[in-house]
Order: sequence, then C-alpha cells, then structure tokens
Amino acid sequence: MAEQYYGLTDPGKQRDNNEDAFIAQTTVNGRFVIACVIDGVGGYSGGEVAAALAREAILKRLERPAGEVIPILLDCFNLANQKILAAKKENSKHDSMACVATLALVDLERNQFHYVHVGDTRLYLLRDDSLVKITHDQSFVGFLEESGRLTEEAAMAHPKRNEINKALGFETTLLKDDDYIETGHSPFLPGDVLLLCSDGLTDMATKIEITDILTGKGSLAQKCENLITVANANGGKDNVTAVLVSNDKQATNYDATKPIATQKKTELDITIPPPTPTKVNELTSAEIPAKKRSAWPWVVVIIIVLIAAAGGWQYLKHQQADTPMANNANTDTLAASTPKPVDSIETNLQTMIDSLKGNVLLLTDSLYPKPIKIDKAIRIDKDSLFIKTKGHITLVGDSAYNGAAIELSTKAKMIFIDSMTIKGFKTGIINYNNALTLKRVSFADCVVPVQNEVSVPNNKPVSGPATSLKVDTVTVKPKPSNGATGKR
Repeated sequence: MAEQYYGLTDPGKQRDNNEDAFIAQTTVNGRFVIACVIDGVGGYSGGEVAAALAREAILKRLERPAGEVIPILLDCFNLANQKILAAKKENSKHDSMACVATLALVDLERNQFHYVHVGDTRLYLLRDDSLVKITHDQSFVGFLEESGRLTEEAAMAHPKRNEINKALGFETTLLKDDDYIETGHSPFLPGDVLLLCSDGLTDMATKIEITDILTGKGSLAQKCENLITVANANGGKDNVTAVLVSNDKQATNYDATKPIATQKKTELDITIPPPTPTKVNELTSAEIPAKKRSAWPWVVVIIIVLIAAAGGWQYLKHQQADTPMANNANTDTLAASTPKPVDSIETNLQTMIDSLKGNVLLLTDSLYPKPIKIDKAIRIDKDSLFIKTKGHITLVGDSAYNGAAIELSTKAKMIFIDSMTIKGFKTGIINYNNALTLKRVSFADCVVPVQNEVSVPNNKPVSGPATSLKVDTVTVKPKPSNGATGKR
C-alpha cells in the first residue's frame, strides 16, 4: 500500500518559509487514498496558516466519509473556506490570507478517482506514458495558455503567472457560483499514475521534464524527489510540492472482440471494475499434454484466408476502376497518408476510434485535407478519449442528414476534444453525464451545439445535480455526531 502513494514538499531555493501543504494517506480502512496539494497564496500574509487550516478541515471531513463522493469533496472545500474566513476575522494580520488546492479521492477497489479543484495547483493523469492535464488553471495566464494564446514556455515566464482569480478564503460562500469549484471523476486504470502539484513545480519544470521523470524508473518517493530536484535546478523560485498515486495492479490487455464491448447497460454505473481477464493462455506449451494434434483446423483456417483474400482482391480491382487506391492509416499514430474518398472518410474515422488501442487520437489536416462529411453520427463508446488535432479539421453535415455529428455513449467518463470545427448539424455533440470537455471547438450553423443528456437506472432512486444523476449509495454509515455534515 505504501508504494501506491507518496507526497513531498520543499521550500525551494528562494523562500525561507513553506506555504505549501499536502495530504497523502488512506481512509476507510485503506480503501481510498486521499491525495491533496494546498498552496498558500503567495505574497499574502498568512498563506502558510491558510494552507494548514485547509488541510486540517479536509482531513477531519474525510475521517468518516458517507454518501456521494463529489458532494463530500465539495464539503471539504466549504469547511476549509469557512475556517479560513473565521481565522481572518480573528486576526487582522491575516485578513488577506487564502489558499488554492486540488483534492482527489482515489477509490483503489473500484479503479476510479474523484476530484475538486480551485486555483492554479494542478492534477495530471499519466496513462500509457502520456501525461494529460486534468484541471484548469483559474488564472488569466492559465486561460491564455490553455486557449493556445501562450506557449508553455511563455506562460511559465509571464510576469502575471501567479495572479489567480479563485481561491479558498476569497468568497464568503462557494455555492453562489456553480463554476467556482471545478469537479470531476475518471477511471483510474491499472498502470495509471496521478500527479498533484503546486505551481512551484509547473512554473519551473516543463511537461516533457515531468513526463520523463514519471515514466522513468524508481519508486514514487524517488520520483517525487526528482520532481523537486528539477524544479530547484531550474531556479526553485517558489515552494515545490508533489503527490503521486499509482494504480499498481497488473495491467490487463483486452481483445478487440471482448464480450463486454457489446453488453447493453441498463443502469448508470460510475464504479465499473475492470473485466476479469480471460485465462485461455494460462497453460504454457510445456504444460499441454504431449499428443499429436490434428491438422484439420489449420487447413480450414488456410482455406478461409485464401477465400477472403480472393474476395478482397476482386473488391479492390472494382474500386480501382473508380477511385485511386488509398494508403492505410495507422490507427494509433495516424501517420499522414493519402486521403480516402469523401464518402468513406466518416467510416474510416469511426473505425479509427473503435480500433484505437490507447486513448489519444491525433487527427491531421494532411490526413483529412477536406472537411469530413458526416451522414451518420460518429459514436464514442470508450470511457476516456482525447481527440487532438493538428491543422484545420472540420466536420460538416450531409445535406440530407438531420442527426448529430458526434454522440457519446453512456459509458463515456472523460472525452476531451481539442481544436475542431463542427458545421451544419441539427445537433453538434450529444453528451451524456457531463463526460465532455471542449477546447477551441467551434460550432457553425448548428441548431444545438451541445445536447446534454443524463442516463439513469431503471426503477432506482437517484440523487445529484440534474446534469449528472447517480444511484443513491452510502459508502460508510456515519457515526452519530453533534456536528453538521453539510450534505447537499
């Protein structure tokens, strides 16, 4: 268990005190990992005090968590906010103190994590050696960087980098603005790693440097030390804090035709454990009883392959009479190739999404130099998918088509689309259960750009915001207490 999480903080090279704080420990008998990074707002008196008060409030609230996870985590931030505001009234020297924070509750048993975030601390997910930034910096410079107006290097050196517009201790209530606290949840698959960190790391170390450390060898403790070392080596201008959580379960490889892919789910389930791996290859060749094996199965396979090849050859000859032959595109790297005819591009795009082995899909305008004409919704059945584009990629609706350009399935948990134009559809994207995040996506001549839907189980009570209803569950029965739980 100790190797599944670790946290470390350092004052850096230019500051005497450390206004950062962190949490890296378990709760509920080891089932959940609490991972949190808190940064006292720099330049304000009492930043260190605010961070300590927030840490204390979060730990106290998570001693006996009960109910839905996101409301519990929001309650942690609300309680921390109240404690900071009360302390500011008691001590005039600390009347400007505040802190920013990112808090994640990792469900080790069910392979998922939930998070809340305010400010410019960050949460990253490392999956398949790819580092994805989950949270959004609530600052002007952060907005410029995420919108593509500033490069990472320019943002790191910007004079207003540390100016934030949201924090714990700024507002008397966090509920008046639904967007004040960022929330979310995602699968936490075997082999995944979470990184929570303060801006003392991300202002001093690039994404490439961080990725190299996280994908390198060594324990979580060693990787935390290496992250702080590189930040200090690059200047160490601020306090540096890093918390790592690893899902060290053995990764399972799934076949493309696994039965679970075709199962129809009648209930919303945000806690799906990974399917039990098939054990067809459990015996080695040495353990198989020595006996002469029949050659007939191989003969049948060869005959089938020859028939299929002959049919494919005839089909290709027929296609060549009408259109030039197109090169095959690698579905994982999407290397540039000669584009297929427009009427087959949609099918090609759907095939690439369905057969993608990882969770990052790169689309380039060299592969799709013309708008992609859609006469059937592109369906995304994956739990997580990051669609990134290079160049100008446009989806256009066929004149006779009245459906959506993209439709998420109810299984989707985190779908991220970066830089795309969706033009001429009755509905641009059908989104289920708040799984969709957009960045630089334009909608042109779409009656409904994004249609948000909610899937609910049959004949079961649900609770939560109307855009993200969940089955009522109680994780741990709370013990009687004189204090209010603040459940919403």
